[in-house]
Amino acid sequence: MADDPTLLLTAVDQVPFILAVCEGPELRVLALSAATRAVIPGREFLGRPIREVLSDLVGQQFVDAYHDVYRTGEPINGREWRVHLTAPDGSVHEMFANFSITPWTAGGERRGVIGVGFDVTEMVRQRQEAADRTAELRERYEQSRTVVTALQRELLPTGLPVLPGAQIAASYLLAEADTAAGGDWFDAVAQRDGRVALIVGDVVGHGVRASGVMGQLRAVLQDRLEDGAGIVEALAAADRFAARVPAAHATTVALVVLDPITGELAYCTAGHPAPLIVTPTGSTRYLPSTGGAPLGTGGDFPVRADNLAPGELLLLYSDGVLERPGRDHATSSAELAHVAADSAAGRALHDPMATPAERVCTQSVELLVRATGHTDDITLLAVQRVPAVRDLELTLPASPAELRPTRQALGSWLGEIGATAEDVFALQHALGELLANAVEHAGATAASTVTVRATLTAAGVVEASVRDEGKWQAPQPRANRGRGLALAAQLVAALKVDHSPAGTIAHLTKPLSRPARLLDSPAADPTLVSASPEAEFRIIELPGGDETRIRIEGPIDVSTAALTRQELLRRSRGGTLPLTVDLSGVTQLSSAGVSALHHVAGQHATQEAPLVLDAAPGSPAQLILALVSLLPKP
Repeated sequence: MADDPTLLLTAVDQVPFILAVCEGPELRVLALSAATRAVIPGREFLGRPIREVLSDLVGQQFVDAYHDVYRTGEPINGREWRVHLTAPDGSVHEMFANFSITPWTAGGERRGVIGVGFDVTEMVRQRQEAADRTAELRERYEQSRTVVTALQRELLPTGLPVLPGAQIAASYLLAEADTAAGGDWFDAVAQRDGRVALIVGDVVGHGVRASGVMGQLRAVLQDRLEDGAGIVEALAAADRFAARVPAAHATTVALVVLDPITGELAYCTAGHPAPLIVTPTGSTRYLPSTGGAPLGTGGDFPVRADNLAPGELLLLYSDGVLERPGRDHATSSAELAHVAADSAAGRALHDPMATPAERVCTQSVELLVRATGHTDDITLLAVQRVPAVRDLELTLPASPAELRPTRQALGSWLGEIGATAEDVFALQHALGELLANAVEHAGATAASTVTVRATLTAAGVVEASVRDEGKWQAPQPRANRGRGLALAAQLVAALKVDHSPAGTIAHLTKPLSRPARLLDSPAADPTLVSASPEAEFRIIELPGGDETRIRIEGPIDVSTAALTRQELLRRSRGGTLPLTVDLSGVTQLSSAGVSALHHVAGQHATQEAPLVLDAAPGSPAQLILALVSLLPKP
C-alpha cells in the first residue's frame, strides 16, 4: 500500500496545515491539502501553474518566492506575512501566515517546490488587540498625567518675586511613578514690612486630589502672609483647614520669613525637613528642626531664629529629594548638601548666566536623581542674600539725543536687580514713551532738563517716574499721534500723569517676577539682560539689489522716526510701489515710530500698493505692532 499514489495523496490531503506541491519550471500544482483548499475555495488547481492558481497573490511576493526557490534551490521562510485573498464573491479577506517554501528534488534533479504554511491570523489578531488595548491604556494614562501636570502647573506660582537684596529661584520635578504629580508646592510671598515668606509644603498622596488640596493650602497661607500674618498665625490657619479636610491631614510645611536687608530669619518646620544653608566658601549646615507637627494632627508650631549672612544661600526642599531609591536619610542629606554647594559655586554644570539660586534649584535635582531615579515629587526653593542695588536717578538735558543712553542706563539697572528680558522690554518701552513726552514738554532751551527715577520696592515692584518742568500739552486727536501714553499703559501695571504749572510728572509701576522651573517642561528664559550697547539705526537693502525690500535695525524713536518715514516713502515712490520692510532687528519701536509706520501704511493704502511689515515672533517690533494693531499685512 505504501506504493499506492492514491493513498499517498489522501494522506497529503488530510494534513492539518497548508500544503502545496508544485512541479516543473512553471510550478504546476500537483496537490493541495484540504486546509489549503479551504483558504482558496472554488479554485481550479490541478495541473495549473501556481501563478494562475494564486493570481491574487502575484503582487504580494508569495508567487515570486515559489519561483525564487525553484530557481536558486534555497528555501525561503516567512513569519506572519500578511496576505489579502480574493473570495469567490469578490470580497477580500486578510490572513497572516507562517510558512516555509523548500525545493523538491528527486534523483539529484530539481523536480519542483513544496510549500508548507500555518494560518496564524487569530494569534496575530489577539496580539494586535492586546497591543491596541495597551496603547489605549497608555494614551489614557498619558492624557491623565498631562491633565494632572497642567493642573499642578496652574496651581503653582507663575513666578517668583524680584526683591531688593535677594535672589529667589525654585524648581519642581514630577514623580516618575504612575500616580504622576502630587501635592508638593513652593511659594515666595513678599510681605508689607519688606520681609519675604518662603514656603515648601508636601501634601500626602498624589494625583488630582492631592494637587487640589495643595492649591487650597497654598491659597490659605498666601492670603495670611500677604496680609502681614506671622509664622504661627499663618500655620494655624492652614492647620484649621487641614483639620476639616481629610486629604490635607498630615501635610508637612517648612516656612521661613527672611529680612533680605538684615539677614534675620525666623522659621518653623511643621513635620518637614529643616532648611539648608550654603555659605560663599562652600560650607553647609542644616538648621535645627523646630519640632513642629504636621498640619491637622493637633500639634503646635514652635519658631526658631537664625541669620543669613551676605552671600549665603538658604535652601528649602521636599523630602522627595532625600527619599531616593537606594539612599538612606543620612546619605541623601549629605549628598544634597555637597551637590548644592558645588552648584552654588559653579563647580557643577556650566551655566554662567544662571544665578547661584537657579543653579542650586536645577542642577542639584539633575545631579542627584540621574544615578538613583526618584519615586516622589521633588521641590526646591532657594534664596540668596545679595547686595541691594541703588535706585536709578538721572537728570539729563531735554533732548531727543538722550533717549538711547537713558534706555541703556535703565536696561543696565534692571539687569542688576534681576529683571527678566520680558520685564526689561516693557519698562524700557514704557519709560521711553514717557521720556519722549517729557522732552517734548520741557522745551528746547539749554537749561531744560528731565529727571528719571526708578526704585525696586520691598514688595518687588518697580516704581518709576519721569519729571519735566515744562508746560503740559494735552494729547490732541491728531492722526498718527497721541499713542505714547496708551502704549505705555499697556506695558505696565499702572500709569498716572500729574501736571501743574511747575511741570509734569508721570508715574508707573510694574511688579517684577522670575519664572520657576517645572523640570519636565521647556525652560523659560531667565537670562539677565546685558548692558551691551544698543544697535545703531540703519536701513539695509535685502539681498537681490531691490531698494523696495529692506531691513531696519536699531531704534525707531523720536530721533529716527522722521528719517524712517521719509526713507520708506522715497523707496516706494510715495507709496505707489510695493514695499517689504523687515523690522526684526528693531530694538525700540516708540509711538513716534508707530506713527511713522501708520503714515506709510496710509500712503500705500491710498495708492493700493502692497506694504508688508515683517517682524520675527517675540521681537520688540512684533510685540509693539501687536499692541497697536499694526500687524504685518499680506
